[in-house]
This record gives sequence, C-alpha cells and structure tokens, in this order.
Amino acid sequence: MKALIVIDVQNDFCPGGKLAVADGDGIVAPINAMMGDFDAVVLTQDWHPSDHLSFASNQGGEAFSTIKMPYGAQVLWPDHCVIGSDGAAFHPALNTAHADMVIRKGYNPAVDSYSAFFENDHVTPTGLAGYLRERVITDLTFVGLATDFCVAWSAIDAVKEGFSATVIQSACRAIDLDGSLDAALSAMRDAGVRLDA
Repeated sequence: MKALIVIDVQNDFCPGGKLAVADGDGIVAPINAMMGDFDAVVLTQDWHPSDHLSFASNQGGEAFSTIKMPYGAQVLWPDHCVIGSDGAAFHPALNTAHADMVIRKGYNPAVDSYSAFFENDHVTPTGLAGYLRERVITDLTFVGLATDFCVAWSAIDAVKEGFSATVIQSACRAIDLDGSLDAALSAMRDAGVRLDA
C-alpha cells in the first residue's frame, strides 16, 4: 500500500504569503493530478500559535538568523501559518477533498515541527507513523513545501521509521537558505530516500 504525503501546501508558503517559496503554487496542479494514483493521501499543515518561539518577532531577532533552542539549532522565521489565519489555510486550488487525513504540526509554542512524523525535538510524535502502520501503508511519496525543510525532514524520518520514502522533486519547491537545498538533498540521499526528478 502506498501513500502520497503532501507537505504544507499553504497560502503563507505560496507567492504573496508571509514565508513565500518561489513558485510555491506551481506544484498544486501536479500534486492534484497524482492523488488518484495512491491508496491514501495525507496532507500536513503548519499550524503555529502567534507566540511561537520560532518566530523572529517573538525572539527579538532577525528573520532567517539561527538561535540555539533546548532541542538544537532553530531558524527564526517570519510569522507564518498562524492558527486560524488565511495564511495557514491550504492553497485554494489544492484538492483537499481527496485527503484521508490532515496532520497539523508546530502547534506547541516552544518547539518547531518540520517533520510530518516528529516535532523538532525528535521525540514528540505527530501520530502519522501509527496511522500509516494501521493502514498497512509502507511506501510513501513526498511532495510539497519546502524541499529543504519540512519535506526533507519528513522523508528522512519516514526512513528512520521503517517506511520506503521517495521525494518527487518536480512537485516540491525549496527555500534554499544559505545552501540548505544542497544540504537537504545530500542528507536525504545518505538516509536512503529516493529522489525522483
């Protein structure tokens, strides 16, 4: 059984959003077109309270700088995907009706959450692994935003959790912050993630 895991195709990550990824909306139609090829479709949604500690505005720091948090290095982001905001909503053209499940992540104000499987402390689970195992799904394909953060962390964690993981690069877009895309692609290869064009 195979699942399509659609990572964070939300307004704030698309052009005009608060943390826009270049051409972020360019992946919506290809993702919609592939949904019917899978036994299950899971959507993830970045879902932050306004006081989230990863927001530069709450740390008195510069956006895209890095600070040390108890769980490790943390990029400070512009405020984005605040719970209930239009920016946190899925892109309006995304076929959300096809989703079997929505995983919301990043709602703990003290810990960021890039991965669909764990918060950034690498300990607190989202529940996705259990859901997939109960559905007897073993092969996962990842698409969405952004390649070098939430997609990469999710795919790497999928392999760690014993799933087969493939990333369709043409249905992803990257932030590419200070070489983060090359680093993420290398980390995914090293972890055993399959990278498809």
